[in-house]
Amino acid sequence: MTEAAALDTELIRTPSRRPIAGDFKPRGESFIFLTGGALALAILMISALIAIVLWQGLATFWPKRIDRLHMKDGSVMLGTIEQRELGPGGSPRIQVHVGNRDVFGAEFRWIDESDIEKRDRPKDAVLLERRDWGPAIGFVTGIRTGDDARALEPAEGIEALAKALPPAERRLEEIERIDKSVIGEINRGMEEARLERLGARYEHRADPKALAAEIAEIERREGDLGRRYDEAFAVLQAERTEDERHALIFETAGGLTKEILVSDVVRVVPSNDLGTIERLLVYGSRVVEFVTDDPRSSNTEGGVFPAIFGTVLMTLLMTIAVVPFGVIGALYLREYAKQGALVSVVRIAVNNLAGVPSIVFGVFGLGFFCYAVGGTIDQIFFPERLPSPTLGGGGILWASLTLALLTVPVVVVATEEALAAVPNSLREASYGCGASRFQTIRRIVIPRAMPGILTGVILAMARGAGEVAPLMLTGAVHYAPTLPMDGTFPFLHPERRFMHLGYHIFAVGLQSPNAEAARPMVFSTTLLLLLVVLVLNIAAIVIRNRLRRKFRSSTFG
Repeated sequence: MTEAAALDTELIRTPSRRPIAGDFKPRGESFIFLTGGALALAILMISALIAIVLWQGLATFWPKRIDRLHMKDGSVMLGTIEQRELGPGGSPRIQVHVGNRDVFGAEFRWIDESDIEKRDRPKDAVLLERRDWGPAIGFVTGIRTGDDARALEPAEGIEALAKALPPAERRLEEIERIDKSVIGEINRGMEEARLERLGARYEHRADPKALAAEIAEIERREGDLGRRYDEAFAVLQAERTEDERHALIFETAGGLTKEILVSDVVRVVPSNDLGTIERLLVYGSRVVEFVTDDPRSSNTEGGVFPAIFGTVLMTLLMTIAVVPFGVIGALYLREYAKQGALVSVVRIAVNNLAGVPSIVFGVFGLGFFCYAVGGTIDQIFFPERLPSPTLGGGGILWASLTLALLTVPVVVVATEEALAAVPNSLREASYGCGASRFQTIRRIVIPRAMPGILTGVILAMARGAGEVAPLMLTGAVHYAPTLPMDGTFPFLHPERRFMHLGYHIFAVGLQSPNAEAARPMVFSTTLLLLLVVLVLNIAAIVIRNRLRRKFRSSTFG
């Protein structure tokens, strides 16, 4: 046996030596524990954040019990208990949501628990969710139809109101149909006629006869539209007059009474008289309303459907814009450009763009897209509408392009890494079969790099969907009465401003005049934004995984 073989045999027979304390640092266990602990801490903080958002967001829609508080000074307060804390003097106090902002001026009150003499929960107390002025909490003590007011017991009042709500909802739907669809269409026609008049004066300024003929035709159409408007407005006024004949008499805990139109009531919630199943039904109806309806009461109640629609549409437009630019830029840098100092500088610049604050991109988008590009388009194609801007005042198109610039470095870096991961042997085999570089890239390189490219797209979508600062300057608004896409030609309206979930959170949480009432909406909208981003990412991940399995099977099949 040689000396080397004997040494190997001795090493095999010798048991491995246990690490002693002095080996802890050289072997790197300290760094392993450090990185593992940092990862665990990060996961813990993220889980805690998600748990808080889930709890606060989902609890928003649960119907709470209505407490009647008899104070030691003889006053009576009726409302839901929102939170408890220690007051300035160390005594416990509670926050009561008393509602009736139009009566009391404030929806929430803090009271010391030591000032409460007695509590009870009246069975006939109701919470009325209204279209304006927030909820009303009290008792339904009567119904008015025209000049006939009928006093009722609170229990009878709830039943009478439940019967009066369906006809009131139908009247309100008819009023909204006439106001938005019929009169709205007439107003659009009159606005188009006004713009055509301005365009005719601009186009036929040197031909008085042609101008007079076109103006006469426009005036004829305006006359028809005016007659249609008068007829529709008369029907609308009749419906509104009929709607004002139906009201309920509402009494607060302190004995104050007021009339509320039945059509102003969205939902009647007798919280103290609901079982578990009924509470779940109310909870479900509130969730459906939150997802499908428009906001109301200064965006503190109702739904956020326009914000959901705007967020998804803006993210899709951003993705459509960023993918071609990002992929083409990465293809040039990796497959075509001669590697050298210039390419290195470009890569460094692209990487540095990822660290530029998003508000800088917003300022650039406002100056370049809105003022320069949009303003030029207005001067060339819409001169008759100036000085009112068409595309020069911001919109969903410019907001999407601004976010595309913001996220293009993510796509470029991810695409370059995916292209570099494709083996060179595949390229050489393609060249050996007579394929050109373009054919090789299109049929060999890009398909096998597609999962990595989609990874970059997923990251870009996740970042772009949650950005707010650039949108504040380029198109997002607190409330948009119309969607950027509808059934009116050309269907997609790039000049329209839009609502966004992220901007909605900012506006409701920090700019709402009723901050306490807006807090539940902030958590609910935050949870919804997380879900929207999650759904978009899951859809992209599913597509990426399918492509990955497809090319893996084609390689080894």
